[in-house]
Amino acid sequence: MTTPSGTGAPDWDPEQYRRHAGPRLRPLHDLLARIPPLLSPRPRIADLGCGPGGSSLLLAERRPDAEITGYDLSEAMLAEARAHAGPTAGGGRLDFARADIAAWEPEGPYDLIVSNAALQWVEGHRECFPRWVGALRPGGVLAFQVPGNGGAPSHTLLARLRTSPRWRGRLGAGAVPTPVAEPAEYAAALADLGCETDVWETTYVHLLAGEDPVLEWTAGTVLRPVLTALGGDRAARDAFLDEYRGLLREAYPKGPHGTWFPFRRIFAVARRPA
Repeated sequence: MTTPSGTGAPDWDPEQYRRHAGPRLRPLHDLLARIPPLLSPRPRIADLGCGPGGSSLLLAERRPDAEITGYDLSEAMLAEARAHAGPTAGGGRLDFARADIAAWEPEGPYDLIVSNAALQWVEGHRECFPRWVGALRPGGVLAFQVPGNGGAPSHTLLARLRTSPRWRGRLGAGAVPTPVAEPAEYAAALADLGCETDVWETTYVHLLAGEDPVLEWTAGTVLRPVLTALGGDRAARDAFLDEYRGLLREAYPKGPHGTWFPFRRIFAVARRPA
């Protein structure tokens, strides 16, 4: 889940975000599969950028004995996530709290700090790594995945349109995803903190259905700042979406099976030595 901080943060729509829940959660499944066994019999887990709670629920399924807290900045997302709060099947507990990831201060030691598709909204997020790694118990793990598709047409076309003469006065500035690092840069930063690192990238080729599926996808994430900025001007909002829709249809043409949407993701698992 994306969770920007600071001024100009977009309004998030849990229903829109869930329209591609399966493809959005698949990278989290792949990330969790690479996390080494946690050493504590009752692990403490933080889920940074939990969104409507899907990632935290998955963590609870895998470790029903854990004390899990999901953190997010969006009250709309947390309102849905909190419906899942309470005891878990294995004697653990699932809770949710409002927090700005960039300023989050871990309270006490953690066995796992995980973030699924949120750090791209936190400028300078690598500067948070020392604080987060320092909060891990020996053998604890920091694990995250971030979109690495800033060079994809879905993003470059949106950036070009936002800064075009027609729109730059209203949309040229404001909340946008911060450039993420390359895998080797994440690996080096985490190794410098004394961690055993496992860093990789994957490009998922999603097959999307519908008339404008890439527009629907971005409407749940990277397009949110635009929709928020133009939310009070329906005519301008529709005009912008019409322009963006046309560009996306050309970049991602619909084929006989649907629309192919390549999506690069970057993963990192860093374990503090036991």
